[in-house]
Amino acid sequence: MPDLVLPSPWPQFLAEVDQSLSAAVELHCVGGFVLTAVYEISRSTADLDYVSVIPRQLGEELEKLAGRDSALAKKQRVFLQAVGIADLPGNYEERLQTLPLHLKKITLRAPDPYDLILSKLTRNSPKDMEDVKALAQKLHLRFDVLMERFEREMVVPNRRWHEQTLNVVWKEYFEI
Repeated sequence: MPDLVLPSPWPQFLAEVDQSLSAAVELHCVGGFVLTAVYEISRSTADLDYVSVIPRQLGEELEKLAGRDSALAKKQRVFLQAVGIADLPGNYEERLQTLPLHLKKITLRAPDPYDLILSKLTRNSPKDMEDVKALAQKLHLRFDVLMERFEREMVVPNRRWHEQTLNVVWKEYFEI
């Protein structure tokens, strides 16, 4: 992957977090930040959502440095946000891509587009549906690949409900 050019104020924000951290950290990112930064979907977002922080004990430090109520967030008007519950395919970590940002202590990793889409299935808000449609159409994603991954790797409550969402609502967004 070529170097990633982030829109302002993300480079400045991440550089300040990187300089302030006491140790190296890896974040598994999801949400609007990944859509805009990695997949270049036109959408605004003020947060960088992450589902995993490694090592876990740095989560509290990250929240103090760059969380919603931090001085840095108030200054830059963007923030880091831990996502409490996220439904991702079982093997999503095997497909994570490291974002080429050349930071010293922060490593940001993002899911592949199918995993990112499946992370939006449970909530399925109107904004999520717009994101799914934009990503599927921009990247010409295939519905059969999405369904295979859902069937093989997703563990979700109300499975039939989610299958119906995929087949009735989301299917039209994809190439067959």
